[in-house]
Amino acid sequence: MSILATARAVIEAEPVCDSCLGRVFADRSFGLSNAERGRGLRIAVALDDDEPDKPVDSAECWVCEGECGRFDEWAEQAVDALGEPAPEFETYQVGTKTPPLIEENDELLRLDAGLSEDAGELFKSNMNREVGKRIGRQTGTDVEFGRPDVQITLDIENDRVEAKLNSAFVYGRYRKLERDIPQTEWPCRECHGSGYKGKLACDYCDGTGYLYPESIEQLTAPVVMDVMDGTEATFHGAGREDVDARMLGTGRPFVIEIEEPHRRRIDTERLQGDINAFAEGKVEVEGLRLADYEMVERVKELDASKTYRAFVEFEDEVSNEQLQTAIEALDGARIEQYTPERVDHRRAGLTRIRDVLSADAKLEDARHAVVEIHGEGGLYIKELISGDNDRTEPSLAGLLSVGAVVTDLDVLAVEGVDEPFEREEYFIQ
Repeated sequence: MSILATARAVIEAEPVCDSCLGRVFADRSFGLSNAERGRGLRIAVALDDDEPDKPVDSAECWVCEGECGRFDEWAEQAVDALGEPAPEFETYQVGTKTPPLIEENDELLRLDAGLSEDAGELFKSNMNREVGKRIGRQTGTDVEFGRPDVQITLDIENDRVEAKLNSAFVYGRYRKLERDIPQTEWPCRECHGSGYKGKLACDYCDGTGYLYPESIEQLTAPVVMDVMDGTEATFHGAGREDVDARMLGTGRPFVIEIEEPHRRRIDTERLQGDINAFAEGKVEVEGLRLADYEMVERVKELDASKTYRAFVEFEDEVSNEQLQTAIEALDGARIEQYTPERVDHRRAGLTRIRDVLSADAKLEDARHAVVEIHGEGGLYIKELISGDNDRTEPSLAGLLSVGAVVTDLDVLAVEGVDEPFEREEYFIQ
């Protein structure tokens, strides 16, 4: 059947608006809106039949039940749903919840024309595009089909619009300059974060609800949330160091995710200064940049090698020759580590194989040394020194046949193979 004959069949069935008429043929012509396409077909059918043109008001359309005449109204409603003052955003996407009756009418429209179910364009696709174009013009923003700043949903059946602000992300690296600061909030295990045991203040955490009064998350995320005017902040780190270890040198990659941000166009250099001032020398951040959702997964999945500086105390005196011989044995060694005693309450009991990439040591005196280890991600350094009751083989203590413990530990570098964090395409410009 020709396009003209098919159009005539649709027009003669029941009153159908230009937009719904044009949708049937959306995959057969380009460069026009469905309403323009439908209007042209209606005129062509009237001329071919030598009859007067009979326009149909969208309110009379049996397919969309008048919704194709409300594009401007829906766009206005969508802009209003963003709230006042309107949030900052650059990209948006529109989705439509189509009522079952209109979905059924959409199928019948194609059946009446003798077309397949997927011919032309669906009602919801037409709504998304037409309302979306109007939202873009009103707000000066662009449509984005991946992960936009704003997701707008047209709920046709309930005549309402839902506007969701998607999260914003800030990437950087942190240095932890003081010990005994966890990466994220650490609720008290006795009161489970409430601060109370029964009606009395919890004596285990002094009623604070936390085992540690501050965390890297608490010293950074609230500042970002305040600047971006969000509702909640989540800290994502590329692994974590022990609570009693400092994170120095290159710092550790992290992303702070801000939910429902009303401000996205922020000065990251100023934000960096604000965070560092707020942290009062306990934590420093650097290299702050706006990032996208993909960066969260990249940070969390980073397979990084790490360089450590361990301050070691020996049970008995050790000579420099003994120490250097033991360190040479560890340099490049393959280590077998059964789950350490200190974490076996929260980690599965299994043997992990990790490589020492390099090792060096300096004897401070007969009972003390400074050891630097560059190891694969997941290598337990404290146990590499102590042996952890023979759970780690080989170990420095085992090679020396002298008890050894780490009194202080610093992480000097966290570096991934083919680390993506300085590549421009992963950041919002």
